[in-house]
Parts: sequence; structure tokens; C-alpha cells
Amino acid sequence: MRVMVSKIRHRIPSFISLSVFLLSAFALLLTTTEQSSAQSSDADHQYTSEDIEAGSRVYVAECALCHQRNGNGVDGVDLRLGQFRRPLSDNDLREVITTGISNGRMPGLDLRQDELDGIVAYIRAGFDPSGVAVKVGDSGRGQMLFEGEGQCSTCHRVNGRGPYLAPDLSDIGAIRTPAALQRTLLEPSSALLPINRPVRAVTQDGQTIRGRRLNEDTYTVQLIDSEERLLSLIKSDLVEYEVSETPTMEPTTLSSDEVADLIGYLLTLGGLR
Repeated sequence: MRVMVSKIRHRIPSFISLSVFLLSAFALLLTTTEQSSAQSSDADHQYTSEDIEAGSRVYVAECALCHQRNGNGVDGVDLRLGQFRRPLSDNDLREVITTGISNGRMPGLDLRQDELDGIVAYIRAGFDPSGVAVKVGDSGRGQMLFEGEGQCSTCHRVNGRGPYLAPDLSDIGAIRTPAALQRTLLEPSSALLPINRPVRAVTQDGQTIRGRRLNEDTYTVQLIDSEERLLSLIKSDLVEYEVSETPTMEPTTLSSDEVADLIGYLLTLGGLR
């Protein structure tokens, strides 16, 4: 028996080492798979760096003469900043580039599909070959998603319509880039502004208040509660007060094309693009 015990004791470190190795390998595989999945998901919503680089060469050769190298050579248009005379989806951009604009103001270009996609990618990347070029879809379809299947309007307010449960999006297109909007839709926790974090407060009489933080100083906090009431609480009167870093908004389950359409709509709010 002593021999058997001795043998078992000698085998334990080897067994544990093997187990640790297997667990580590499994964890590494799982992490790699998750990262690959996340990268694949991001790729579904944006153009590749190769697209952007190719587009920069086509732009210099075909477009820079009129639009200039920085994209602001035409009145009312700044391609680098994504500002146009009217909201344009990626398909709108392709059509304008290929058909031109009436009265000879802009001739159409006969380009291959990859060249056409490259110019759109270069514009969406803000003329930065190392930047991120998010795909932008149809704003009309995006509005339908916002008000329907996407359920955005159940929490967000736009131009005086909708609840106050989530931030007002009336000018979101003027203050957020397509990349920032995409990140908010796909990874809400990474884009949550501190001032908009959910809060939970418990009063001395045992009432629990939950809502969205609007303002806070050393002594007070102002918030919109779950019943859309504007409240101002004195911290010293609270039994508990906590601010969460977890947003109430869940990552979208919309398809990549639907996300592009939704971004297209959001970019029309509060400014040209």
C-alpha cells in the first residue's frame, strides 16, 4: 500500500501540470476564437484597410483635381469630413461617382467595382489610409428600423418625439462619427459616456430609485428615473447610492446591412454628412 501511495504522490504533480496545460490551451483557444469572431463581426460592418488604401490612389488620380487633396474643393461639400449637400448612403455615393451630376458639373467615372468600393471606403475613413471605414446604408430604411424592429424609439427621443429614458439623439449625427455610432450599437459598454450611466439610489424610507444620471456634484445628483421624472437627490439623505458601468442598452441583434442602414439614419440627425 505504501508503494501505491508513493506512486500516486509522484503522479499528482504531473497530472496537475497536464490539467493546467489543457485548461490553459482551452482558454487560449476560446479567447482566440472569441477575438476572431469579434474581428469577423467588425469586418462585416466596415471596409478593409486594403479597400481604403486602394481608394486613396484612385481618388488622387480621378477626383483630386476638382475636390482637391483634402476633399473641400467643391462648395458645400467636404469629403474628408463626410459632409455632402444631402445625406448619402454608400450606394448613393457609388451612383453619384458613376453617373455624375447633371449639367456637367461632375462627369461620371467608368470604374471597376473594386475601385468604386475603394473610393467610398477612402471617403468613409476620412481620407486616413489607416482609419476605420464604416459602411453607411440607406437612411430611409434606417429610420424604419429605428422606429420599428430596432426598438430604438422605445427609449430614445428624436426632435421632440419619444421618451426620455435614454439620451436624446436629435443631434447625434453632428457629434458622433460613423465609427462611434457603430461601436455604440455593437458594444454599448465601450461607448457609454460617464454622465449617462445608470444609477441606483435608496432613500431613508426604503424607496429604491433607478434611472439615468444627468448631472452630479459633490452633494447632489440629478437623474431621469424609470418613470421619466426629473429628480434631484441630496446624497447625504440617501442610504445607498451607486453608479453602474453596465449600460441598459444591449448589443444590437440587427444584421450588418441593417446596422449600416441605422447608422445612415442616425447620421442625418443634427447635421450634414
